[in-house]
Amino acid sequence: MTRPARRADGEEAPADSSTDASPAGGEGRANRPGRPGSSTAVRDRPRSSGRARGRDQRGRGAPGPGWGRPSDGGRGGGSSVLRSWRTWVIPALVVLTVLAVVEAVSPDGDAGSASPLLAPPTAASPTPVVTEAPRGAGQNVDIPSAELPAGGAFPVTGNGTWHVVPGTTPQAGTGRVYTYTVEVEDGIVVPEGEQAYATAVDATLTDPRSWVGSGQIAVRRIDAGVPDFRVSLSAQMTIRGLCGYSLRYEASCWKSDIGRVLINGSRWVRGAAAFEGQLGLYRQYAINHEVGHVFDNPHVPCPETGGLAPIMMQQSFGTANDYLAQLTEENPQGTQIPRDGKVCRPNAWPYPQGAVTPAG
Repeated sequence: MTRPARRADGEEAPADSSTDASPAGGEGRANRPGRPGSSTAVRDRPRSSGRARGRDQRGRGAPGPGWGRPSDGGRGGGSSVLRSWRTWVIPALVVLTVLAVVEAVSPDGDAGSASPLLAPPTAASPTPVVTEAPRGAGQNVDIPSAELPAGGAFPVTGNGTWHVVPGTTPQAGTGRVYTYTVEVEDGIVVPEGEQAYATAVDATLTDPRSWVGSGQIAVRRIDAGVPDFRVSLSAQMTIRGLCGYSLRYEASCWKSDIGRVLINGSRWVRGAAAFEGQLGLYRQYAINHEVGHVFDNPHVPCPETGGLAPIMMQQSFGTANDYLAQLTEENPQGTQIPRDGKVCRPNAWPYPQGAVTPAG
């Protein structure tokens, strides 16, 4: 089952973006119940998921019929009987305890999802910055599919502050409700207009194929008060300053200490090579992928050649494991992408088959 989660280094600078500006940081954010604060950003960096997939642990450690407390058989024959049951009951209880611990830390695999995606959020503290481009990678990485495609002009610099685009939505989904705002960096021009950007964000996050399809996550857009996260369209250089740029490819990121999903304006305008010109599909992917980090989902590899890429695959850089493996080979960070020749098809959704039907 796909897992909604909670809280990435930049990429290559196109020829028309030669400025070097170093953007200012984002706004602070008060801690909220259920979401521990942190002090740095979270880029699309591989992180350990802590989840075992496809392993069926059901029934392990379950006691058989009649497995109860031993009787002392009355008061006669006390000490020898006591020694006798101790010799087998105590070791048996130790075995049962170990099995119970294994069962507790080894949950069942995916349920109800047609894709090997992820599952609902955990209470663990998030890594502060999650980006598609992991910190520390760069010098020896060569991923042709990660190059920014040619295309129209995009916002290169901004003011490093953001404003809320007015508008709200009803709640979509059931379960734990997350509120969000749609924001645009001050000083940039959105090609189709700010309302068009907001409409794209709303349509993506409220779609049953998005994280609300888990049945455990609900979202609602607000334009006043403090949201759980802010979907913020930002200039290229602002992204590089906040998300990092050791790997010379353009990326977006989730920066938990300021509660911002930072969408890279260069990618918003030009997309990614793996999506073969399908800009709308790429934009849906960018939103769902970064919001997936809000819900604590780590990066994953392509599971099967020809299948849809998991939403948490780093598709801005490509859908081939052999390319993405360079990111974890140079800078291991929990999620190891294998060089196994597998290549997926681009995918924008956590639940591409639609909302998951609750078990039972």
